[in-house]
Amino acid sequence: MSEETKYNPQEEPEKTGQGKARNTPFQVRLPLYIALALIVGVLIGANTFSPSDNNPQSTAKAYLKFRDILSYIDRDYVDTVDTEKLTDHAITKMLEKLDPHTSYIPAADLAMARSYLEGDFEGIGVEFNIFKDTIYVITPLSGGPSEAAGIQAGDKIVSVNGENVAGTGITNEGVFKRLRGPKGTDVKIQVLRKGNRKPFDFTITRNKIPTVSVDVNYMVNSNTGYIKVSRFANNTFDEFKTALTGLKKKGMQQLILDLRGNPGGYMDHATRMADEFIAGDRMIVYTDGKGSRYDSKSFARTKGDFENGPVIVLLDEGSASASEIVAGALQDNDRALIVGRRSFGKGLVQMPIPLNDGSELRLTISRYYTPSGRSIQKPYVAGTEDYQKDMLNRFENGEYFHPDSSLFVDSLKYKTGKGRVVYGGGGIMPDIFVARDTTELSELLSQLYSKNVIREYALAYYNDNRKDLEKISMDKFVKSFNVSDKMLQELMRMAAQSEVKYDEAQYKRSQALLRNNVKAFIGRSVYGNPGFFPILHEKDEEFQEALRQFGKAQRLAKGGV
Repeated sequence: MSEETKYNPQEEPEKTGQGKARNTPFQVRLPLYIALALIVGVLIGANTFSPSDNNPQSTAKAYLKFRDILSYIDRDYVDTVDTEKLTDHAITKMLEKLDPHTSYIPAADLAMARSYLEGDFEGIGVEFNIFKDTIYVITPLSGGPSEAAGIQAGDKIVSVNGENVAGTGITNEGVFKRLRGPKGTDVKIQVLRKGNRKPFDFTITRNKIPTVSVDVNYMVNSNTGYIKVSRFANNTFDEFKTALTGLKKKGMQQLILDLRGNPGGYMDHATRMADEFIAGDRMIVYTDGKGSRYDSKSFARTKGDFENGPVIVLLDEGSASASEIVAGALQDNDRALIVGRRSFGKGLVQMPIPLNDGSELRLTISRYYTPSGRSIQKPYVAGTEDYQKDMLNRFENGEYFHPDSSLFVDSLKYKTGKGRVVYGGGGIMPDIFVARDTTELSELLSQLYSKNVIREYALAYYNDNRKDLEKISMDKFVKSFNVSDKMLQELMRMAAQSEVKYDEAQYKRSQALLRNNVKAFIGRSVYGNPGFFPILHEKDEEFQEALRQFGKAQRLAKGGV
């Protein structure tokens, strides 16, 4: 989930031993509810639901069993119960036995669940999951107030405005009520962060969180363009197309498409994006479900705007679903070089099924496959809990620093159209692996972020020097602005006031990265994202590696391997 959201029987006639029992209003209406659930369970663009032909008797038997139990509870259980909540709980637990992405969304949560892809909202701007009764931050939304405050992926939110929210049975709706709110209002949250014993306190000012998909696009040099896409929402393709057209007018001959941290979204925007790079009628993606009802194949259909120049796609463990469709299509069609780390591995297709009470079932009906036949979905046979810990397991197994050798075996080997070897195993394996760069990270830098010192200093510097800064062109700022020793000393004095413990060795280790980050945040204050990302990229090893790999991308674009 994400803060803006980024997931039945006949009437019981009598009670034995007590003669005829009076039916409750719930029981009288129950057959109607069930009939409606079966009749109105219609998918968007699909046919009316009907039981599987594989074992219709078993399905009917299970259905009657659930009806009977629910009827007995409603009529005879010693205490009064909320049968609707009980049913929701039963549905949720039942779906946990299927796969990690089939989900049930109560009616109260549905509008918020859709807003991540369909409209703006006001809040703190985080995607989250509730796991073991704890709110985990998946990622702070790019450009949002949580990112600016220093909230990080993996943070556990334990308190909101002084109210404990860990181990209290918090629901998605409960998180929405506490974190969303009018623009300009403050919310105080306390988080626990891996590697730190003490919690961190943040005060975050809510803001409007637009569903902008293209965070930034710019010319890296005279012939290299860069586009960062953060999600696949309602306007993604149009934003992407506008960015691509604008860069071509500026002389772009080769492109870096950054899909790192992109959790996915609408499939059709992914296929349309891939089509901009793939010539002819080559396959982009196909799906395979039970039987053939939900099988589909997507092919390149239109004349794209960038079908010939070299393309490099940046991926990491946060790239999922629609991002993996784009990367897999470009890799298997030998149209792009993939640089980074193995993507998330979300290749199950959900279809929304509106239910009679306004709730929604998102049911997995097929799997995504790349053109070479690779399943995008990573394994989940070990259960939901193990699946949820996959990112942590990758870290502990060292996969962020070297490729997982268990995935490079013959049984997972596939070939692209030109015979290049690629590998399955869940997610998209990069052509060029780039380890996480931790050489300049330190506990001191972590504290400066967690206590929002860097952002606060950058804003204060901007406010104090606004007139002078706004006279400088963005290009000149990026190329020549320097964060002085005096500025860093001022920042560390501010840090001391926030009870950040100074460590000389850690300071020296992180000094260059700290200068870069301070400059980037000042640049964002003056110029927005176009003044932010180009500066960050100077210290971004994955981005720099992509620039070094355009020789290979050029050979690939010209038909070589």
